[in-house]
Amino acid sequence: QVQLVESGGGLVQAGGSLRLSCEVSGNIFSRKTMGWYRRAPGKQRDLVAHITRLGWINYADSVKGRFTIYRDNAKNTVYLQMNSLKPEDTAVYYCNAVPEYSAYWGQGTQVTVSS
Repeated sequence: QVQLVESGGGLVQAGGSLRLSCEVSGNIFSRKTMGWYRRAPGKQRDLVAHITRLGWINYADSVKGRFTIYRDNAKNTVYLQMNSLKPEDTAVYYCNAVPEYSAYWGQGTQVTVSS
């Protein structure tokens, strides 16, 4: 059974940093492109960064230059380093495969950036 567990969110002031982690169980990690998504209050869930199994990376324009996605295939974990955070980054952050699988959605981790 596949399970994705996000962690690392919290409350931070604008300009601060957080690192999110997503541990994946179920023997799928090494084969999948993995992504970080976020859902801000009142908005749809959007993909903000993804990384292929070979390390090709893409970012949404809104986070380019501030966020870094990377993966540790040995630990079945994908990370999102978030720097220079802005209040508009406030959202629940989720990881999933790209394209997403509905069965993989976890609880997410809340990131709140105060101004």
